[in-house]
Amino acid sequence: MNLPAHVLIREVGPRDGLQNEPEILSTDAKVAMIDALARTGLPRIELTSFVRPDVIPQLSDAAEVLAQVDIPPGVARSVLIPNERGLEKALAHRARFDEINGFLSASESHNRANVNRPVAESLAGLERVFATARAEGLRCEGVISVAFGCPYEGSVDPTRVFELAGALAAAGAEEVAFGDTTGMANPRQVGEFFAAARAALGDGVQLTAHFHNTRGQGLANVLAALEAGCTSFESSVGELGGCPVPKGATGNVATEDVVSMLDEMGVQTGVDLPALLDVARSMQDRLGRPLGSHTLVAGPVDWQNTGV
Repeated sequence: MNLPAHVLIREVGPRDGLQNEPEILSTDAKVAMIDALARTGLPRIELTSFVRPDVIPQLSDAAEVLAQVDIPPGVARSVLIPNERGLEKALAHRARFDEINGFLSASESHNRANVNRPVAESLAGLERVFATARAEGLRCEGVISVAFGCPYEGSVDPTRVFELAGALAAAGAEEVAFGDTTGMANPRQVGEFFAAARAALGDGVQLTAHFHNTRGQGLANVLAALEAGCTSFESSVGELGGCPVPKGATGNVATEDVVSMLDEMGVQTGVDLPALLDVARSMQDRLGRPLGSHTLVAGPVDWQNTGV
């Protein structure tokens, strides 16, 4: 098994994890969550998004969250930007974040369902967003949703995905994340995909995997991506999250499950697993329901006393 010595994890729970929750957490609760996550050793955190509050009310307090969080030096702070208007709002708080994430879908149907515009229009908008962001000294990530399969159209041609990724890189994205937005990917597909992505895109852009655990294959897909050379992942504490469209697209793969698996395999993440589990427990208590994380239930592996 060919595995990297270490990987980077971007925690997306405060944004992707909370945007689909029926309950709207208070600003204080979000800030407490983010401040705790920032002290677990996670190197990157997606804090919030400047989306329309009538579309995603769960993130309507983006400015307040940015103003109040206390992030230690060395932790990269990113925000999701839906369009030029969102970037304009975010730049009013430029000192409070380091990176932006801009997104589009690999399929026309999902892009229209998600943002009500064709893919070409989204790409043109991202080109303008990235140009402005880079002029402000911000690092840019392009996110391609439904990269492994679309709930409306079925299979997605990887060549199409790589063309979009190349266009995003040409527009200024230093990183491209491939999203299994509704959990349709399988490990064989993922391994072949990332091997082909690196060959198609070269070494000039960072490739990131973003898996959902909708059908229970999230960790298997992480392993397949690892073996294919991917060293950057996005995940959500407690397995929070899910795509707002369509229904049934459940949570991101749990950060603590990813960290636990990697720790057991000797792949370094720099993340303090017990501290991360404390955050997951606090979120479970705050939301008043069990979360989907397996490590949250079982705890870390104790090789001295497994209790079995």
